[in-house]
Amino acid sequence: MDVIHSVDALRERLQREPNNVFVPTMGNLHEGHIQLVRLAKPRAACTVVSIFVNRLQFGPREDFDRYPRTLEADCEKCRAAGANVVFVPDEREIYPEPQTFVVEPSELQHVLDGAIRPGHFSGVATVVLKLFNMVRPHAALFGKKDYQQYLVLRDMVRQLALPIEIIPAETVRADDGLALSSRNAYLSPTERAEAPQLYAILQRACDAVRSGALHGMVERDAMQALAARGWTPDYVAVRRQHDLQSPTPEDRRLVVLGAARLGRTRLIDNLELDIPS
Repeated sequence: MDVIHSVDALRERLQREPNNVFVPTMGNLHEGHIQLVRLAKPRAACTVVSIFVNRLQFGPREDFDRYPRTLEADCEKCRAAGANVVFVPDEREIYPEPQTFVVEPSELQHVLDGAIRPGHFSGVATVVLKLFNMVRPHAALFGKKDYQQYLVLRDMVRQLALPIEIIPAETVRADDGLALSSRNAYLSPTERAEAPQLYAILQRACDAVRSGALHGMVERDAMQALAARGWTPDYVAVRRQHDLQSPTPEDRRLVVLGAARLGRTRLIDNLELDIPS
């Protein structure tokens, strides 16, 4: 496995490969990331993982400075999972000058997480487009835990006619249901014991939707359930899977998404559900 720090060295290394598949990350890798690497391996001769904490997608009061950075352990996990190349650029390599050209996603960037974190999805799309141009993969994998991010990047690739297949992967969970996330490391032991309740409350919301409950009532009840347990919810929303718009009665493929703070830690999760016709 090669650990590479510069764009020039990356391009030189990848010239030897007939094709490659890409897993972009911000590091502090957990089993969810490693599952993406395992899923990528059979798809190409070369599996590339990037590790880069992207300042552009963090708001001014968010956790860029304290975001966990565990490069040595990350590289060992990539090696064990069979990655061929790990690209570890610094900020000057990705942004050698101020990034005045940015990607502005569709209206999708302004709802749900985009409404809570203005500019976040523009920062995500901009860095991913740059990484795509550096790696030039034929496919890239993204976890569905970040459901809105996956849709933004899927739409970017389609609308900009990039020759890249965007492959979604199912959320990887701990035994108690908590979606794996690098930010779970922020949780205190008491908070970690409480954290799976986000998943449990979303499961109950899905059951209510299946039983025919009004979506607005489902969302309100889930928000109240989180608040009653000491969470600070940002949203619980029932949306269409393909565009995260509010569903009509005819829409059958839905997703229930939630975001809430537990102490100082903001957690997100979602569950897809298909309503029988």
